[in-house]
Amino acid sequence: MRYAGKETLNLDFRWDLVWSSLPTLLTGAKLTVQLTSISVFFGIILGTFAGIARITKGLFNAVAATYIDVIRGTPLLVQTFLIFYGLPSLIQRPIPAYVAAVLALSVNSGAYVGEIVRSGIQSIDRGQWEAAASLGHSRLQTMGYIILPQAFRRMLPPLGNEFIALLKDSSLVSVIALEELVRKGQLIIGRTFRPFEVWLAVAMIYFVMTFTVSRFVNMLERRVSS
Repeated sequence: MRYAGKETLNLDFRWDLVWSSLPTLLTGAKLTVQLTSISVFFGIILGTFAGIARITKGLFNAVAATYIDVIRGTPLLVQTFLIFYGLPSLIQRPIPAYVAAVLALSVNSGAYVGEIVRSGIQSIDRGQWEAAASLGHSRLQTMGYIILPQAFRRMLPPLGNEFIALLKDSSLVSVIALEELVRKGQLIIGRTFRPFEVWLAVAMIYFVMTFTVSRFVNMLERRVSS
């Protein structure tokens, strides 16, 4: 396109490249969802123990508080490097990229889930504990049958947000050559030298995934609260 005799920028956008890249990118997206789901699963287990430990006193509280503060105070990228490059030098054996990614994402997620669990438990009225104790329930029974079920309803929205955040943060594991969505995009760009189309396709896939998870969490929240 020309204006006043001068040549202007030619916006040569290739939709065909976007569509042809989708199968490869969707393969990476499948790995992204898999990584995120496994990591959130282990993160919830780790975070539940950490969150419960945070409302106790003594050694368990100190250990949980240190874990949460250290993980939340350091970048996920650095944690990934420590596990993938640093840990093998300690155990004297290599760690597969997939295992390192799951470890890094799980440990990172567990710290944030721990705070979600702690705040969810502490949001339940103290009278619930006293009422359960008057009925002869132990603290363990009270936690498992009375407190956690009520706290879960309040923890559901932030847990959904944590899943979405980790879904996006999982792009950082591309630095250890794990071929998730972002890494697949980088490989396509290396072949085609068309970054705009590829990154636009990557962004669209991320949006679809996060939007779907967000709607699912909203639906689940309505069903749990009804």
